[in-house]
Amino acid sequence: MTTPSTHPFSALGPDCVLDALAAVGLFGDGRLLALNSYENRVYQVGIEDGKPVVVKFYRPARWSDAAILEEHAFLAELHAQEIPAVPPLAIDGRTLHAFNGFRFAVFERHGGRAPELFDPAVLEWTGRFIGRIHAVGATRPFTERSALDIDTFGIASRDYLLANGFLPPELVEAYRSVANQALDGIHRCYERAGDVSVLRLHGDCHGGNVLWTDAGPHFVDFDDARMGPAVQDLWMMLSGERHEMVRQLSDILAGYEDFAEFDPRQLYLVEALRTLRLMHYAAWLARRWDDPAFPAAFPWFNTQRYWQDRILELREQVALMDEPPLWPV
Repeated sequence: MTTPSTHPFSALGPDCVLDALAAVGLFGDGRLLALNSYENRVYQVGIEDGKPVVVKFYRPARWSDAAILEEHAFLAELHAQEIPAVPPLAIDGRTLHAFNGFRFAVFERHGGRAPELFDPAVLEWTGRFIGRIHAVGATRPFTERSALDIDTFGIASRDYLLANGFLPPELVEAYRSVANQALDGIHRCYERAGDVSVLRLHGDCHGGNVLWTDAGPHFVDFDDARMGPAVQDLWMMLSGERHEMVRQLSDILAGYEDFAEFDPRQLYLVEALRTLRLMHYAAWLARRWDDPAFPAAFPWFNTQRYWQDRILELREQVALMDEPPLWPV
């Protein structure tokens, strides 16, 4: 395990950020603001005689260069169709740059506020643009980026946690049992859904990655873009009690289906995908625990209470996965 002083990001200080930008012809004016990102390192940087930019330094060894460039190409396709996603800037014909062992991309800065997801008009407007994203996403597949599937998000997450000593010994068997039950439930959901098509997704399409202005939404942080079922980019917009989620989904689909067809069999996958996300999130924290930013930001992780809560959470998901979908399929 690396220590705070040996973690790759420990070398990414303010001088390194500014020097990396200078290497591609962008000269910072000293204003540097770290933005809310843990997987990568993202900064807003003031530029001499220009508008501020956002620079993203990619976590070493997470994605290959080819996989990052697939994300960039997807964003360029969306931008070409006037879909409000923020593509990286092409500098000297390239969108992916390297400096002192770090790979980075530069983006225009786009502000905005959180969307009011209780407003039917906002949900419909957002659904309309997700439909447009998916219409583009369905035209060709990703070939370099891992898929959202049971193996990578579920089985691999369970196995990593059990193999690396993160769980208290007295909770290992309880977690193993409920994780296996959850995986069985996920398989049943996929069997009920049948052969559902997959496409290129945003992958992490929640309210925090949708910025709202008077001109409507724009979508940021496609770092988790991957192949998966369309409903993955819809269910994270839902919250509250079941009847509230039914209404919200109806509003989203009212806009979505103006541009993309929605297969209602995917509704069988909503709780399965939520369960996969919960399993993957716990394993993600564990995999990143040697990054000093993580213990500081998530001090509650890996405590006895944390794992007790995760076991209870998965038990609740096991029951939810056997309930009927949000509306009859």
